[in-house]
Amino acid sequence: MVSEHAAQVLVASNRGPVSYTLREDGSLDARRGGGGLVSGLSAIGQGADSLWVCAALGDGDREAVRRGTGEPGVRMLDIDAGVHADAYNGIANSVLWFVHHMLYQTPLEPAFDAEFRRQWAAYETYNRAFADALAAEAAPGAVVLVQDYHLCLVPGMLRELRPDLRIGHFSHTPWAPVDYFRLLPDDIARQLLRGLLGADRVAFLTRRWADAFAACAVDVLGDGALDGTALGVHGLGADADFLRARSQRQDVEEWLVRLRERVGAGRRTVVRVDRTELSKNIVRGLLAYRQLLTDRPEWRGRVVHIAFAYPSRQDLAVYRDYTASVRRLAEEINAAYGTDDWQPVLLELDDDFARSLAAYRMADVALVNPIRDGMNLVAKEVPVVSDEGCALVLSREAGAYEELGEDAIVVNPYDVMATADALHEALVMEPQERTERTKRLAAAATALPPAAWFLDQLAALASE
Repeated sequence: MVSEHAAQVLVASNRGPVSYTLREDGSLDARRGGGGLVSGLSAIGQGADSLWVCAALGDGDREAVRRGTGEPGVRMLDIDAGVHADAYNGIANSVLWFVHHMLYQTPLEPAFDAEFRRQWAAYETYNRAFADALAAEAAPGAVVLVQDYHLCLVPGMLRELRPDLRIGHFSHTPWAPVDYFRLLPDDIARQLLRGLLGADRVAFLTRRWADAFAACAVDVLGDGALDGTALGVHGLGADADFLRARSQRQDVEEWLVRLRERVGAGRRTVVRVDRTELSKNIVRGLLAYRQLLTDRPEWRGRVVHIAFAYPSRQDLAVYRDYTASVRRLAEEINAAYGTDDWQPVLLELDDDFARSLAAYRMADVALVNPIRDGMNLVAKEVPVVSDEGCALVLSREAGAYEELGEDAIVVNPYDVMATADALHEALVMEPQERTERTKRLAAAATALPPAAWFLDQLAALASE
């Protein structure tokens, strides 16, 4: 049964635009998030009959659902916490993320056993809850944009319930090549692909990921697998207006002063800002920086590596271990090379957006060397707000490489020696060349800002 207040444009994602925290006095504190989807839904205007369907992720969110006090235009689904944990951590983050980022240590993992099958059933239940909610809330002929690897089964499920809808799915991750995707059990691979191909349009951040998906679909399902489904590419860009305005605020200026004091006068900076996510390759970045100091002693005392790595998925042991490895290696470099007035690595393992923007502004070199990344917005953000221009050292395995590769110093993310050489090349780049490259990088990075990125998908889906 369709809701009497049915929506014409619907977005579905695991995380919604607002989250709630339960205060000690029992009241709820609402915090609104940012990002491309929030900007995009804002761009279509208040009268557009839009709805965001998302999961209640914590006690505050669940309490908001129970009280019926949620924000207008947002429907939170109070899915059983155990089901959500199995679907989100058990499947989405520990299987699908690992497959698409090619992170498995294959002599030991994966092992698709009875526990995997139990968690997969939860992933199906989780996706079914979204499909049922969307079917109930969508107006006849409405447009539905389903987001990311958490909800791969939703398009197919929703198509069965509401064949009248225009359904799109967007993947924010890479897509695995055929041989790696085939690690999945055959029936699961088929189910994932058929789920996505229930959409009228399946879209990705780069042509490379779209082509990989197409190859998997044909290999697993046969030659006609893509019939009836269009493939799209929308390279999410940085929000230049927001970043430039936000980076000039007082809290950022205060952080600039503090960071410059910690770095020391006259020293160059190599900056990275990442989650402590396995795919971000922070450890090899530190190894490359150590190699630079080993091979080129002239940089000792003259450069500082600012590494802001904020916690990610610390409820998973492998992520906690990785974060500990990052901390340990930074301490080793500082112990081996540091002096009374020079700390080679400034590592912070917490998230502070103002501090990150300050680091962006003072970066001489931005190091973005992921093993594999759907896009990587840091590579796009740093050139936009850099004060003096920065050289970008960029992994060829980042989605951003397709747009930024010509003006970056491109590296193989596994090659520590070559990355060390690239850091040296970036540090000695002539100021004029660095300035010119930064301008071109910023232009490419902002070609499809978040609101335009969202509206681009909407327009493409409506015209299919």
